[in-house]
Amino acid sequence: MNELLNVSSNPHVRDKGTTSRIMLDVLIALLPASIVGIYVFGIRALILIIVTVAAAVATEAIYQKLMHQKVTVSDCSAAVTGLLLAMNLPVSLPIWMAVLGAVFAVLVVKQLFGGLGQNFMNPALAGRCFLLISFGTAMTNFTLDGVSTATPLANMKNGISVDVLKMFLGNTAGTIGETSAAAILIGAIYLLIRKVINIRIPISYIGTFAVFIVLYSIGSGKGFDPQFLAAHLCGGGLMLGAWFMATDYVTSPITKKGQIVFGICLGLLTGIFRTCGSSAEGVSYAIVFCNLLVPLIEKVTLPKAFGREEKVK
Repeated sequence: MNELLNVSSNPHVRDKGTTSRIMLDVLIALLPASIVGIYVFGIRALILIIVTVAAAVATEAIYQKLMHQKVTVSDCSAAVTGLLLAMNLPVSLPIWMAVLGAVFAVLVVKQLFGGLGQNFMNPALAGRCFLLISFGTAMTNFTLDGVSTATPLANMKNGISVDVLKMFLGNTAGTIGETSAAAILIGAIYLLIRKVINIRIPISYIGTFAVFIVLYSIGSGKGFDPQFLAAHLCGGGLMLGAWFMATDYVTSPITKKGQIVFGICLGLLTGIFRTCGSSAEGVSYAIVFCNLLVPLIEKVTLPKAFGREEKVK
């Protein structure tokens, strides 16, 4: 009987997945949105993506070298941060601003807090928020076919009708990676098949947001408007944020109930920011804010251990 037992230290349940494999899967999943962004916005989108990714990787390598740490850029986490940041930038943004955003994301938000696994918020979104606060005009200057134009969400906020099909396919103004809901969903399906992410956070996020928009539409006297709902679901950074950034392992809850609560909070905040705020968008701020709530969410939703605690007399 003793021969059937294998005594070893924990953890006893292991996974064959590695950080580099997971990050590589995320890079592959972002390819459809990247390709559509380059097709819609042209060669400058490709240049901005390459420069931002290179700046993120270089920042991590230089910092780790200077701190006499092991250089870990081969795990592709810095590349993912750079690509996600690039996906959240307008194509007209000056190159040096994109580089500054990448340096802030990797150096300040990630490395200064201990590196991969220690950052308290999503580095790419923190970089975007930093750029929005520092260079608001440049970060909200959206172009399409070389002409400055408003995003579909901004048009909706001003009462202008939008083309939902174009929003779904990606032929609209916006940031490089957020315009095509179809391309983002293709990448999301790949991540689900590869079991890189689970569906709890995206579905609870998108579902809560959809309910909020329906209630807002009814409450504002418009009634139930399917086109208004579809436009909000396809527009802005909702799909990119829900599938690629809200699901970040480091900055999202690990408990099942916590993930659902996290998604509900995201949906509510995004809805409030979009409908009540001065800006037409709110995904980035919603995710960054909810990242700060993760420790509290996990504390509340942590499963109770089996058994009971004996009181010491």
